[in-house]
Amino acid sequence: MLGSGTCKASYYDEPQGTANGETFDPDALTAAHKSLKFDTRVRVTNTANGKSVVVRINDRGPYISGRCLDLSRAAFAEIAKLSSGVTTVRYEILK
Repeated sequence: MLGSGTCKASYYDEPQGTANGETFDPDALTAAHKSLKFDTRVRVTNTANGKSVVVRINDRGPYISGRCLDLSRAAFAEIAKLSSGVTTVRYEILK
């Protein structure tokens, strides 16, 4: 494991370009992070229910204080109800 931590994660689902040049796909298991290299794989676990998902970093953000990951809609739905909007997660950098 290359690093880990705990933070708040949110999700986004609006069609747009991503920072690495891809077209954002809300149904893909991807995420935005402020500084991790593109294509880094990260395991994200909801601390409240233990559900986890592995995402690929392909965008930058989130730019809201206290949040370290902005997950695609599909990735967030794997670990929490979309209606919650934000959840506390533990993340582990895999590669």
